[in-house]
Amino acid sequence: MEPLQISFWVIVLLVILALGFDFMNGFHDAANSIATVVSTGVLKPQQAVLFAAFFNVVAVLFFQLKVAATIGKGIVDPGIVDHHVVFGALIGAIAWNVLTWFYGIPSSSSHALIGGIVGAVIAKAGSGALVAAGVLKTVLFIIVSPLLGYLLASLMMLLVAWIFRRTPPLRVDNWFRRMQLVSAGLYSLGHGGNDAQKTIGIIWMLLIAAGMVGAGDKAPPGWVIWSCYLAIGMGTMFGGWRIVQTMGQKITKLKPVGGFCAETGGAITLFLATALGVPVSTTHTITGAIVGVGSVQRASAVRWGVAGNIVWAWILTIPCAAFVAGVFYWLSFTLF
Repeated sequence: MEPLQISFWVIVLLVILALGFDFMNGFHDAANSIATVVSTGVLKPQQAVLFAAFFNVVAVLFFQLKVAATIGKGIVDPGIVDHHVVFGALIGAIAWNVLTWFYGIPSSSSHALIGGIVGAVIAKAGSGALVAAGVLKTVLFIIVSPLLGYLLASLMMLLVAWIFRRTPPLRVDNWFRRMQLVSAGLYSLGHGGNDAQKTIGIIWMLLIAAGMVGAGDKAPPGWVIWSCYLAIGMGTMFGGWRIVQTMGQKITKLKPVGGFCAETGGAITLFLATALGVPVSTTHTITGAIVGVGSVQRASAVRWGVAGNIVWAWILTIPCAAFVAGVFYWLSFTLF
């Protein structure tokens, strides 16, 4: 594949745009990491965002770049990618993120980015340029990740209820307030490990297209990796309080034990997906886990109308982001 002749300043601007998306990802998905610890009163909001941001960044030390490789090479044919595709993909993802943040809907930044990539590539070269295995794996986990989060959180809730069945409720509450710090840290670690790699992947894709790194390289430059982890951590520090309220209170009322089970079930799901190189939605995962915890208590504990609205946002994310990306792919020819 011959490298494209892309202006250095265009590459710089697209990298900045990608890091802006990464920042927004942290901002948008901060609720996934901190909604439960805030809603149960374990941490104040300002403490929670600093706590989550720290674990977002240190995740760089724990995970291989399998998700980044899937985004950079496993969703579309790398030979099709150019700066117009990257621009369209990023604008499609950012537009959907802004819309859902404004309305307080916890949609998936991850799937918005994947929808953006798919839409921009289809606008350029048709569906034949997509890598079917990578797309299908990602779409499959739209269903698998919330179900697995639901199942693991439900099982943990039942196990905890059995183990502590003779323990006074106040003692259980106090003990799990401390344990929730562990579970929230693990979930934030999984969030950073999976989500930062998606931006690493799209910058990697751009650098391959420009001939700045080889298509056969096993990893992008170190500055790409560290800047993406730092950007998502900074985004988490600023938080997204509209979505925190939805995740922490509107789906179901959580106690510390429920928060611990939801976060731990979600964290296990994220660790597994990241090890498999699957770019999953942290939003889908924690929502499934929270619903699982609520439904174990009793079905009426879950506000199913709110959960239903969230599911509709999940269904619409990829096609809507893809449509916007396709439009901006064509508009990009008037810009550069």
